[in-house]
Amino acid sequence: MGREFIRISLGGIRDEAEIRGHRRTYVGALPGKIIQGIRQADSNNPVFMMDEIDKIGTDFRGDPASALLEVLDPEQNNTFTDHYLGVPLDLSNVMFITTANLSDPIPSALKDRMEIINISGYTDEEKLKIAQKYLIPRQTNENGIEGDYLKISNKALLKIINQYTREAGLRNLEREIASICRKVAMKIAEGEKKIYRINTENLQKYLGVRKFPSEIDKSKDQVGVATGLAWTLAGGEIIYIEATSMKGKGVLTLTGQLGEVMQESAKAALSYTRSRSKELGLRDDLYSKTDIHIHVPAGAIPKDGPSAGITMAAALISSLIKIPIKNGVAMTGEITLRGRILPIGGIKEKILAAKRAGIKKVILPKLNEKDLEEVPHNVKRGLELIFAEEMDEILDKFLAKRLKRKIRA
Repeated sequence: MGREFIRISLGGIRDEAEIRGHRRTYVGALPGKIIQGIRQADSNNPVFMMDEIDKIGTDFRGDPASALLEVLDPEQNNTFTDHYLGVPLDLSNVMFITTANLSDPIPSALKDRMEIINISGYTDEEKLKIAQKYLIPRQTNENGIEGDYLKISNKALLKIINQYTREAGLRNLEREIASICRKVAMKIAEGEKKIYRINTENLQKYLGVRKFPSEIDKSKDQVGVATGLAWTLAGGEIIYIEATSMKGKGVLTLTGQLGEVMQESAKAALSYTRSRSKELGLRDDLYSKTDIHIHVPAGAIPKDGPSAGITMAAALISSLIKIPIKNGVAMTGEITLRGRILPIGGIKEKILAAKRAGIKKVILPKLNEKDLEEVPHNVKRGLELIFAEEMDEILDKFLAKRLKRKIRA
């Protein structure tokens, strides 16, 4: 862009004077970070990056987020006044860029003044290329490994990415590569000068046992076990939702540290299933004599969100009609009482998780079809993507046997 660049960190700032400056009546008064940055750049049109805008705090010294309302509004910031200078300054030529991990903590008025761009996590292939071009050369240089003493195979890098790290970014991947480089550098310093080739067989010798097990643990069709797709801060993940029925008095039990929204999704899935009793061939008095238990494994991890609605409904239907769910089918989407499938977020991350786990067929809401543009073609290759608007449309897609539906009276 040919413009000067300034970066400031807003993490932990609680004083409004950090943005607007101190009045000159105070001892040790200084201009705010905005004026200081422009003075440092010696330009009136720099690119100004504000890092971690979601970490701003508030206390008795004022609210820095409120002070940023004028700074980031192009309709107002042409007359921005710093308390130290006391004269209007034109900031309309400055290009402001802010970064945040989460958009929820940012006040809505401040969010309204910004154009929000969501950046997805890296795919395995992208991580592999970044590691080859940047991370490995940087770590070998920092650890004093000269020449070609260290060779890490592509398969070993992919194993590090999938089984030793679980993140959307690259920090832990670089730490694992640095750990390998330190051990190789120590051996070279001890006089063992040779080419060290790291592959999948000897990787455990350098990094220890894998930290994250493979997500594929459902090898056959099972009754009442459905595969769902979840979004986390570390990217997409596979979750298995289990449902079972037993003689009882019509009690619904939910376990697995489910949040309020997820519990409501389970109740909506049950109500939908009950409303389709005749089509599914279920007796009307079945629910009054049957207890239902829905469990989401990894009970120590809190879970929430509406996107597991159709997965819960699938597990519930399979458990009640005793027909297994096909292995290799994953699904995600919010369900309504009428069985409509509503759109959800994190499509790219969820499809990446399905690809990594060896899933062959993914069921998605029809309204999320537009979100496939951000998914790389090499990720979609080999995946059968099914888009649906109603739960009734997909019963035969995930059940191992074709359901003989009865016509409603």
